Amino acid sequence: MKLISIIGYGCGAALMTSIAGCVGAPGDKPAVAEPRGWSAPVANSAPTWPAPGWWSGFGSRELDTIVVTAHANNTDIAIAAARILQAEARTRVVGAALFPSIGFDADAALRGNAGNSNVTRSYGAGIGGSYEVDLWGRLRANEAAAQATLRASTADQNTVALSITADVVNNYLTVLSLRDRLRIARSNLANARSVLATIEARVRAGAGTDLDLAQQRAVIAGQEATLPQLERQEFEARSALAVLLDQPLDTFTVAGSSLAGLRAPQVKPGLPSGLLTRRPDIKAAEERLAAAGADVQAARAAFFPTINLTGTTNLASTALTSLFSGGAFGYGLAAGLAQPIFEGGRLIGQRDVALATQQELIASYRAVLAASFADVSVALKAVETLNRQSVFVAEQQRQAQIAFRLADARYRAGATDLITLLDAQRTLFQAEDQMAGMNLQRLQASVGLFRALGGGWQAAPAATASR
Repeated sequence: MKLISIIGYGCGAALMTSIAGCVGAPGDKPAVAEPRGWSAPVANSAPTWPAPGWWSGFGSRELDTIVVTAHANNTDIAIAAARILQAEARTRVVGAALFPSIGFDADAALRGNAGNSNVTRSYGAGIGGSYEVDLWGRLRANEAAAQATLRASTADQNTVALSITADVVNNYLTVLSLRDRLRIARSNLANARSVLATIEARVRAGAGTDLDLAQQRAVIAGQEATLPQLERQEFEARSALAVLLDQPLDTFTVAGSSLAGLRAPQVKPGLPSGLLTRRPDIKAAEERLAAAGADVQAARAAFFPTINLTGTTNLASTALTSLFSGGAFGYGLAAGLAQPIFEGGRLIGQRDVALATQQELIASYRAVLAASFADVSVALKAVETLNRQSVFVAEQQRQAQIAFRLADARYRAGATDLITLLDAQRTLFQAEDQMAGMNLQRLQASVGLFRALGGGWQAAPAATASR
């Protein structure tokens, strides 16, 4: 008997040692190389990290209203919100396994046979309950995985909202930019027609040729051809904006007509490590990794015995009137232990799947972090280079305007040829259209930076600490 006790204690110690090695807490997040820092091409007075309502920095009340409408109506955001509700429900389902299950049953029976007239009646009622003792942490690990998945779904919705917000702002800016380009194209067309009138007058006076007329008419036709193209692009951008807001296109309008009144909001990044708590896609990847770690715990705990406690109370009687008498009462208590011995590799397979999934999500987490750091660097570089480039494009436009005015005046005075005027005209058209495109790129570069920095989102401290 003593030998059996020693063996029992030894087996128990060995079992608990193996459990300690197999059913531990999920591993820490993988280390990822961070940038040493970022060089922000903004004033020192610029805020560090975006504010939640960062789009207000463009100075457009219409844009503010449009973004609010998108947050309320966008179907992708609604889909992400529904997925949160699904994850919440799954969490409740999984968490229910940690509590006892209790049920009630009642029955009535009537028995007899054709050989005699005796009839036996019986009545019964009972309450039963069962409870699985979560000795190895399998059920708690399942709940932890569900909770982490719920947090990931919440972060996913924030990621979708950030993406939709950036798309809405970019489409709004595109609509206004195309309206600027349409206005410039119409102005250039008017200038081209004015030049044509001058050429026609010179031809009538014998100072011009039919070749001069044909060349300028070709310029006018080219300018006219750009108008339908720009109108189509403006309609497409406005249509895309209406879809993002879930608005009918036939009633959806954009009142803004130009980018001229808008300003590029400024922001600067904090330390690279701060990005980990400011981008919802990083948070989602982190929580999925935490869920995978909990799944590994649950898969390992499945190798160990399950312990179930059951209890019943019942009432039984042959007469309904005596069902609740003292003699009709009965009860039962039981405890059961089930140890897997041979599962044909099922439990090992489940564990290996969980481990492989964890490795996949470790790689995904590293990829998300690397992409996030790169996003910020690229966005900062875009802001910096476009700011420098815009200075030269603005100067190009200014000089092109001067050159066209001089060439037009000299041509009217007969002091230069048509080729010089046509070159000045073409350069002006290109410079003004390029300046309109540059204004859009600068504003959209700001959108890209705010998006790369998380758009004002920040992980809740309580959610981070819960793990």
